[in-house]
Amino acid sequence: MTASTGTPLNDIVDATADAVAGDPAAAHVVFRAAGTPEGAVGSTITLGKHTVRVDEPPALGGTDTAPNPVEVYLSALISCQVVTYRFWAQRLGIAIDDLAIEAEGDLDVRGFFGLDDAVRPGFQAIRVTVRVTGPEPATRYADLQRVVDTHCPVLDLTAAPTPVHTTLVTA
Repeated sequence: MTASTGTPLNDIVDATADAVAGDPAAAHVVFRAAGTPEGAVGSTITLGKHTVRVDEPPALGGTDTAPNPVEVYLSALISCQVVTYRFWAQRLGIAIDDLAIEAEGDLDVRGFFGLDDAVRPGFQAIRVTVRVTGPEPATRYADLQRVVDTHCPVLDLTAAPTPVHTTLVTA
């Protein structure tokens, strides 16, 4: 259990810890998404009550009407990092005045197009830059970064293998 400091995010942790203490299965959450094609290579993704559109640039057959799938991944990584920094800063009592995060990834399209099976179709490398300002010494922000990198769910999707099971249903 966290030391309660009266902050909203710490209150959520305390309530969650209480809720799952007697039943760890209560900590299991399922997130869902569904998608359908749109345009030549785009898609419409439904996430509960939210809709996200995804497309490709013309060089990959799209019309560039929306971010492409790997850009959506980078946005998911950045947004998860923002949430995780804010969450853990409150939890650890670390003050943040300003936070900005950028990410870029290197992708070799030969893997996607099947031009070289030795090249993976996903990112070969991702670089994340976190800019944080506040009254704390740099060592406190370095400690925060280590905790964030350990606990960020979307970063974990890339840093550790995640089992994916695909089921094909045909008519």
